[in-house]
Amino acid sequence: MAALPRLVCASSVVLVVWAGVCSAVCVEVPSETEAVQGRHMKLLCISCMKREEVTASTVVEWFYRPEGGKDEPIYEYRKTNHEFPSRFSGRLQWNGSKDMQDVSITVLNVTLNDSGIYTCNITREFEFEIHRPLFTSSRLIHLTVVEEAGEDFTSVISEIMMYILLVFLTLWLLIEMVYCYRKVSKAEEAAQENATDYLAIPSENKENCAVPVEE
Repeated sequence: MAALPRLVCASSVVLVVWAGVCSAVCVEVPSETEAVQGRHMKLLCISCMKREEVTASTVVEWFYRPEGGKDEPIYEYRKTNHEFPSRFSGRLQWNGSKDMQDVSITVLNVTLNDSGIYTCNITREFEFEIHRPLFTSSRLIHLTVVEEAGEDFTSVISEIMMYILLVFLTLWLLIEMVYCYRKVSKAEEAAQENATDYLAIPSENKENCAVPVEE
């Protein structure tokens, strides 16, 4: 039963991705804010380009700030990828798209100390014939790292509803089977009583019961 809600969710995700590819629409989806210790966590940062027909150079800067601390650079994209020396050294991976609308990174083997605030700064310089305007945007991700993954509330509700539906259908089938069995049993009893009554009639009376045939 647990596989059905996950299958529905996976199908919804595939449908959304397929629709996005076919319509070439960029959607700025917020990043997840909870990671599990020991797993990989994608810090989602999407900045849709308003003028896709114009060539633009993009610079991406990622910062990390622990609780009560200051921002420290951890990753940068400026035509090439560059990872700054930090607590994440060797654990950061570029996970962006070629069109530079998705400029996400992935933290490998997340630890409890990775909780904090992540900042994604995007700077774009558009190349017009007369001038080269700059556009900047920023995304904040408040990440919390937990030791174990908690059960999704929606998934729990879906499983409970599926179990209730299964029990209801099972009871309904049992009631239908009992009803049909009793109905067939009564029909057989009635037929058997009629046959018994007929056999109990004397033979001379049976002849009288015959329907006369008109000539």
